Amino acid sequence: MTMLAMDFKEQVLRLKKEKNAVILAHNYQLPEVQDVADFIGDSLALSRNAATTKADTIVFCGVHFMAETASIICPDKRVLIPDLEAGCSLASAINADELAAWKAEHPDAVVVSYVNTTADVKALSDYCCTSSNAVKVVSSIPADRKVLFMPDMFLGAYVAEVTKRKNMYIWPGECHVHAGIKAEDINKMLATLKNADFLVHPECSCTSSTMYHIAKGDLAKTGHVLSTEGMMKHARTSDAKQFVVATETGILYRMKKENPDKEFIPVKDDAVCRYMKKITLEKVYNSLAHNVFEVKVPAKTAEKARLAIDRMLAIS
Repeated sequence: MTMLAMDFKEQVLRLKKEKNAVILAHNYQLPEVQDVADFIGDSLALSRNAATTKADTIVFCGVHFMAETASIICPDKRVLIPDLEAGCSLASAINADELAAWKAEHPDAVVVSYVNTTADVKALSDYCCTSSNAVKVVSSIPADRKVLFMPDMFLGAYVAEVTKRKNMYIWPGECHVHAGIKAEDINKMLATLKNADFLVHPECSCTSSTMYHIAKGDLAKTGHVLSTEGMMKHARTSDAKQFVVATETGILYRMKKENPDKEFIPVKDDAVCRYMKKITLEKVYNSLAHNVFEVKVPAKTAEKARLAIDRMLAIS
């Protein structure tokens, strides 16, 4: 770490105390950002941290929809995001007008929106979910009700397969990082790393085909389809010493830090979210020092979206 970076780190730690602020960082954030965070986790874990924090200010080191979710959950707190351009290709896959039109085609359906959506989309949803609890959320809906699931088609396909639900309609959206991780990438890795566990995120385009290959016995190793937080837990508790990881590479820093005696190998070295990486330590300092950039969801939208988010948080 350079002297400049060390200075930013010291200043951030000082400002956190002075301003009664908490820093929440997603697992995909840069290492130096994770190092100043009070909580590191996936979308669901960070949402729960936001809901329970006693801090006056939340600095959300993630992408914009996550900061919106924190604002909805904590309307009395100042929620900051260090870079307004930290968006999400998946959240941009559907907007409120498109969802309203889709709902009109299926008026009796229950709408489940992945947490990677805008506040406007959440406000039109019945439930939110994350990859941690998507299966549980959909399983909680009566079997005779149609489900509109969006926007991630790979997570949707995974949930439909696990729940065996035939009346589930899935929006054709994708994350630019996870869509680039293919089944052939994993098969190539497993052919050379025969003793490794492999961990795959349900957003990956390889998920559906990987499940098929597992069922057919085509793979030497059973894959563990897990959220990023599920991957962290598995890495801590598994007896394996080597892991092949199919998700954004930012999670490897935390994995190695918590498990120094284990080896973690990305399926793709270039599986990097350009939006997550927009947030730097300097921008975190600037955010705390100048109270920028505040994310505030309009009250009417927040009120509607809160119901879907509360239902997500209630299902562990």
